[in-house]
Amino acid sequence: MLDIKLIREKPELVRKNLEKRQSKKYLELFDNLLIVDKKMLFLLKETEELRHKRNTITSEVKKLLTEKKDATEKIKQAKEIPLQIKEKDQKLTELKQEHNSILFKLPNLLHKSVPFGKDDSENKEIKKEGKIQKQDFDLIHHGKLAADLNGADFERAVKISGSGFYFLKGDLALLEQALIRFATDLLTKKNYELIFPPLLMRRKPYSGVTDLNDFENVMYKIENEDLYLIATSEHPLVSMYMDETLNEKNLPLKFAGVSPCFRKEVGKHGLDERGLFRVHQFNKVEQVIFCRPEESEKLHEELLKNSEKLMQSLKIPYIVVNVCTGDIGVVASKKYDVEGYSPREKKYIEVMSCSNCTDFQSRRLNIKYYSGKEKVFVHTLNNTMIATARALRLILENFQTKKHTVKIPKALRPYLNGLKELKLKK
Repeated sequence: MLDIKLIREKPELVRKNLEKRQSKKYLELFDNLLIVDKKMLFLLKETEELRHKRNTITSEVKKLLTEKKDATEKIKQAKEIPLQIKEKDQKLTELKQEHNSILFKLPNLLHKSVPFGKDDSENKEIKKEGKIQKQDFDLIHHGKLAADLNGADFERAVKISGSGFYFLKGDLALLEQALIRFATDLLTKKNYELIFPPLLMRRKPYSGVTDLNDFENVMYKIENEDLYLIATSEHPLVSMYMDETLNEKNLPLKFAGVSPCFRKEVGKHGLDERGLFRVHQFNKVEQVIFCRPEESEKLHEELLKNSEKLMQSLKIPYIVVNVCTGDIGVVASKKYDVEGYSPREKKYIEVMSCSNCTDFQSRRLNIKYYSGKEKVFVHTLNNTMIATARALRLILENFQTKKHTVKIPKALRPYLNGLKELKLKK
């Protein structure tokens, strides 16, 4: 949520920033907010003046009665004012609800370093790492290979759960666990606290951490319950300090959240979107930080380096892109995407998103800290450390051999009792 004080003091600055998102919807919302805010402030002023008038007349009535003078007219006025105040308070409540509703629909202000662009084709590549290995054989689709390795069963998952689900089995299941352990070890060694969050959240905290107007269509809701299955552990981790004031001495707070994630994943359905790529349930290790405003840019880079360290350790080629104004989404002020190389598609695919959300989420969730005697909203940041389903796809493609076995990255072998290769089951 944006700072209403900033909007009132510098409306043109805010509007100019919103223009970068190239959405008429946001500009119309902003213009409507200014109108509603003006009405609300005017009504507040009128209500306060009426209260002041009521207090003044009450004092005058007391004085007249003490002096045994006629107070009939003043008493009549005093009786009318509460009705006027009640009427204005009702209108004020309606305006405040409308005001708050609009504020919750507006996106975060973009950092000055976010490149201008219409969609993901205009994201700016800022780094390329890793050597792409030449493969002189036809790659088997990762989903088919996973099944051939007896590591996944898609057909039986479809039978009981529908498309977008899978059974993970045997060594491939162990490989996923190795990815989780490796990712969490990298983070806990850097003093990120490991957390397994609740997998269900109520609407109020969920609407604070993200824009449900855009996000609700990809979420699973529990029927007849005020509960949603989480789409990422970022959401419960950021929400857990809702309506709290943190101790500045404890900042920054750094967490590594591990959880299943549930998404409807509405969108593409081509061959390479199947298998382990666009699924309704997957496991993920997420990084979340709460910090002072002046620290967030530096910690944003730290989150990115953590994910890069993982990709480098796995020996998977990747690029980092600075996500452009037309692709960044509502919550982030600045976002990097890490994209791993898919040798089958011969292109880079998104595997990690690293966002600096500034004070956007903390304003919606009312999370502050004491800076001296003043309460200040914290900044929140998040980054995927690893989404295991997508990582498994990249491993199945990048380490596939002519014999259609899969070499296990050396960094993961200690977690697999020295297992070096996934082999076809005879």
